[in-house]
Amino acid sequence: MRLTFASTTLLLALAAPLALHAQQPRGIPESLANLADEPATHTSFTLDRNMMEAADQIMDQNGVDGHRLTAAVNSITIQNFKYHRPAFYTPEVMSNIIQTYSAAGWKHLVNANATPGQSAQPTSMMTDLWLHFHGTEIDDVMVMMRGPKNMNVIEVSGLLRPLDLVHLSGHFGIPKVDPSAVMVAAPPGK
Repeated sequence: MRLTFASTTLLLALAAPLALHAQQPRGIPESLANLADEPATHTSFTLDRNMMEAADQIMDQNGVDGHRLTAAVNSITIQNFKYHRPAFYTPEVMSNIIQTYSAAGWKHLVNANATPGQSAQPTSMMTDLWLHFHGTEIDDVMVMMRGPKNMNVIEVSGLLRPLDLVHLSGHFGIPKVDPSAVMVAAPPGK
């Protein structure tokens, strides 16, 4: 995930009062911090409801109609973990993250093309996606992208339709949907 200097500066300037956060299950922040065997440089920022409205105005000025999308999103939190050397993502900690989200009622989607070895020591970005539903709408999303030297965690809170996720990709620092990824429901306990 790359942010330009101007967009990073704008996001950091807007991120002063952080009021709303995506609803992570208890214990997840600690698990994320301990997932890799390497110490990480960690940065994060949150776009709250007011910042989403400001982003809507910026998108309007750039000819992007994001009214439905920004109306549906309460907050977006982006965390970046950077490692000095290629990281080993501890399977036991990853298993704990998966079980914690599952116990809280989240649905886990994984890339069907990934092997357990690639998950622990990826040579390219690995993506896990968790969705929490409120009826037929998605109220929280967590995307975890793990690479050899970095991990990005993106959390979106709001009432979204599944199609909104596609519209969110490529905006607010959220990566574009990878057309080659085959995301499937994770097997029970995975």
